[in-house]
Amino acid sequence: MAKLKIDLHDIYNKGDMIDKELHRIIHEAVAKKITLVEIIPGKGSGQLKKKVIRFLEQKSIKALYHRIEKDDKNFGRIFVHFKYT
Repeated sequence: MAKLKIDLHDIYNKGDMIDKELHRIIHEAVAKKITLVEIIPGKGSGQLKKKVIRFLEQKSIKALYHRIEKDDKNFGRIFVHFKYT
């Protein structure tokens, strides 16, 4: 299974850069037909994770993926699953 991974620790305080990187990885996954993207916002206060989830719930982004999964073993990790026909 092909997967992409992005760690947001280094840019956690740069809002515009976070959105740009999330757009980039989601569109890269679609272009390459990747089935899984792992996003690591980290644990911290949870604000970055909330920002990532709000980004993923935008109508234009939500149309690109199949479902999201919050890792129940690691609070600081989100999986975005893609399905292609």
